[in-house]
Amino acid sequence: MNGEQPRDVEPDEDATFVRPFIITGGRSEPLQADLRLETLVVAVGVPDPSLTFERCHIVAVCEQPTTVAEVAHRVGVPLGVAKVLISDLVVAGQLACRQPAELPLPMLERIRDHVRAL
Repeated sequence: MNGEQPRDVEPDEDATFVRPFIITGGRSEPLQADLRLETLVVAVGVPDPSLTFERCHIVAVCEQPTTVAEVAHRVGVPLGVAKVLISDLVVAGQLACRQPAELPLPMLERIRDHVRAL
């Protein structure tokens, strides 16, 4: 050996991290402002082969109706990024979205009470 002590080299976490603004092309606002966490999205037809990796992954996740929040979780992107990508796919005709009915007031109050209890 040349007298140098071997160093413990930790993998650079930033080397595999893709900045969210790169995935969305620098946009932070979705084309559709009405996407909520509970909005259901479902794939329409066969995915376009020209879709980027994240968009293709979203279409695959949405083979069955899936909420926007669940899409973000399963694809591993922040919620804001998921909304931008989902919105793009809806505009492109790759996804369809449906807003669920509003939650009844008693259920909202129960949710509020459970959150407060945390």
